[in-house]
Amino acid sequence: MKLTKSRVENFPIPTAGQSFHWDDELRGFGVRVTPSGARSYIVQGRVRVTGKTRRITLGAHGVLTCDEARRKAKGALVDLDDGVDPQVQKKLAVVAAVTLREVAKDYCKNRRTPKGGSLTDKSIRDIDRHIKANFGDWADKPIVSITSTMCRDRFEDISKRSPSQANQAFRILRALINYSADEENPRFNPVATLSKKKLWNQNKTKSGFIPLDKVGFVWNALQERRTSPALLPIAQTGADIIAFIMLTGCRWSEAAELTWDCVNLDAGSWHIADPKNHNPVTFPLSTPVRSLLAARPCIENNGYVFPGRSKTDFVKDARTTMMEVSKLAGLHLTPHDLRRTFIAIGIKLGIEMWKLKLLTNHISKGDVTIDHYTETGDLRYLTDEVEQMAQWIIQQGAIAAAGNVLQLRGVA
Repeated sequence: MKLTKSRVENFPIPTAGQSFHWDDELRGFGVRVTPSGARSYIVQGRVRVTGKTRRITLGAHGVLTCDEARRKAKGALVDLDDGVDPQVQKKLAVVAAVTLREVAKDYCKNRRTPKGGSLTDKSIRDIDRHIKANFGDWADKPIVSITSTMCRDRFEDISKRSPSQANQAFRILRALINYSADEENPRFNPVATLSKKKLWNQNKTKSGFIPLDKVGFVWNALQERRTSPALLPIAQTGADIIAFIMLTGCRWSEAAELTWDCVNLDAGSWHIADPKNHNPVTFPLSTPVRSLLAARPCIENNGYVFPGRSKTDFVKDARTTMMEVSKLAGLHLTPHDLRRTFIAIGIKLGIEMWKLKLLTNHISKGDVTIDHYTETGDLRYLTDEVEQMAQWIIQQGAIAAAGNVLQLRGVA
């Protein structure tokens, strides 16, 4: 039976399901009739090489004439014979339209770490920051439109401002592009040109920490800022959080995002539910830290221990306090350098390195002692160690005050 206009219009309407009527002259060309009476031209064939059967809807009868549908069917059959898979082509078209911003949004929401956890808030903030600051003009363009040349030029431009930020920005971009691809639609990642051309900026190993003979002066300055009536509450909070990091060795984000429900002053502990390494852990509180936290005000409708300027946010930085610390220490320091200072103090006091790694939540595979130590989630058995370190810091403050070796700057 050769399909014609009159025959197509006279095919009976099925009471259930769909009925198919095939053309005798062009193998694979046919008409589908649905219970609603709709008639659509279709073509069916196998994709050469893969052998997968594909059924393609050509268009509705009435929109297409029978002759027009036949010509489209011939073209579709030629494509199938050439190995063109219409389903793959359709998926590629969808992928080609996805923007960098859309991929980043999906990545932040659904990406899982090797241990199955969600991305940390800091990771999400870093992604958002680089999308806005470094890839803003690419954000709403298809991610597949990003080329190797674009990557190379943009990387070199960012590197002029900050080599480390250029590295971080393009590691994030590389991850987003890899995430946007899949096994059926692999694609070359244009960020690979940075490795091929050996353009990545060399990371300088950071080893800064407060010289131990200056720890007392820094501690005294922090106490002065914490209680100075001349400073605004946000400045006092900045001094508090720096003192907290100095006494605990934690990361800035772990301190800044600490909420009161994770602090137990009575039990002498604080808890991180989802740290950077995704190992939930409870830490002991030394007496000075307990006193510091007990003196912290609780802000209504703000659960953060160290709140920011906003009524509902946490403190974002403590630049002024860190400038004071850096001046007293005699070198430029960041909050992360206080973490290194904590370790340096522990080493001076003879505390074993595996204990310091646990207290800074820096657990890495391959450490025999830690790998075989049964308790890494509740570290309150290390209370004596944190107390020893805290008391040493306070003692250094007393020595500095008594000796008056350095003149402390007045608070502003």
